[in-house]
Amino acid sequence: MKRSLIIAPQWIGDAVMTEPLLRRLKARGEQLTVGALPWVAPVYRAMPQVAEVIEFPFAHGGLQWRERWRLARQIKSRFDAAYVCPNSLKSALLPWLAGIPRRVGYQGEARFGLLTQCLNNPPKGQRLPMVAFYSALSGDADVAADRPHLQFATPEVEAALTALNLTRLGYHVFAPGAEYGEAKRWPARHFAALAEQLDLPVVLLGSGKEAALCASIADPVNAQRPRHCLNLAGKTTLMQALGVIAACKSMVSNDSGLMHVAAGFGVVQVAIFGSSSPLHTPPLNDLAKVLWLKTDAAYQPPLDCAPCFERVCPLGHTRCLNDVLPSRVKALL
Repeated sequence: MKRSLIIAPQWIGDAVMTEPLLRRLKARGEQLTVGALPWVAPVYRAMPQVAEVIEFPFAHGGLQWRERWRLARQIKSRFDAAYVCPNSLKSALLPWLAGIPRRVGYQGEARFGLLTQCLNNPPKGQRLPMVAFYSALSGDADVAADRPHLQFATPEVEAALTALNLTRLGYHVFAPGAEYGEAKRWPARHFAALAEQLDLPVVLLGSGKEAALCASIADPVNAQRPRHCLNLAGKTTLMQALGVIAACKSMVSNDSGLMHVAAGFGVVQVAIFGSSSPLHTPPLNDLAKVLWLKTDAAYQPPLDCAPCFERVCPLGHTRCLNDVLPSRVKALL
C-alpha cells in the first residue's frame, strides 16, 4: 500500500474542502497521514479515510528551519508520496527535507525543485472552485462535482453534547464570526433579532477572539428571554464545536470555516455572503441556502460593488449585509 502524506491548509474551511481529495486517494489504495497545524487537525479526525494525523509544531510566520528539520528526520522513509495543499514555500519544505520521492502541488511561492510534480496555478480569477482545486491534486479529471463529507462516530458527538449539556436537534447554532473581517459579518443586531424569533435555544460558536461579538448577540436576547442564547465562543475545543454542529437543528453563519463544517455534516444551514462570493467557496450541501444580495434581481439598487473581497466596506455602507433582514433568514430555516 502506498503511504501518502497530505500537507493540510492552515484554515478550517479549506481543511474541510480537502476531504474529497483524501477520499479519492484512499479509494485507490493509498494509506493517508495528514500533517496539520493544531487548530486545523481536529477537522481531519472527522474524516474516516485518514489513518493518522500529525500535529505540526509550527507557528504563523517564518520558515522555522529547526522545527522542520527535526520533524523531517522523524518521518524520513515513512512516505512514498506527498500532496501539498497550500501554495506557500514553507508548506513544501517538509516533504523535500524528508526526501519523500513523489511530491505533488501547485506552482507557488518559489517552490521549483521542492516539488516533483507541479500543477499549473492559474490567476485567482480563473481558478476552479476550491474543492475542485484541491481534488485536482489527485490527478483525476472528473473533480467538478466533488463535495466534502464529514463524519463523527456517535459516541464522539454524544460526549460533546453531554459536556455542554445540550440535546441532539434541540438547538440552533449561530457562527457570527469571520476571520477575514467585518465585511463578511452579518450584523450582530440581525443575529440577535433572529435569535429572539426562534423557538429553540441558540448556541453561539466561535473563537476566543469572537467572545465579545457573541456576547453582543446573546446578552440582549437573554435579557428578554433568559437562557435562550448560550455563548460558547472560546469555551469549547474544536472537536466539541464540530460535535455541536453535527447534532444541531440548523445553523446560520457568514462565509466562514464553520460554514464549511456545517456543509460537510449535511445540516440545515443558511449562509450569508457579503464581500465574498459563493461562486468560489459555497457551502456544498443540498440542505444549504445561500443569501447573497448580488444575485437578487429584486434588490435595488443592484450591488454593482460586490464581490469586493475587502475586509471593510470601501464605500462605508455594507449594504450587502445590512440589508439582509432577519425575517428573510428565518423563512429559510
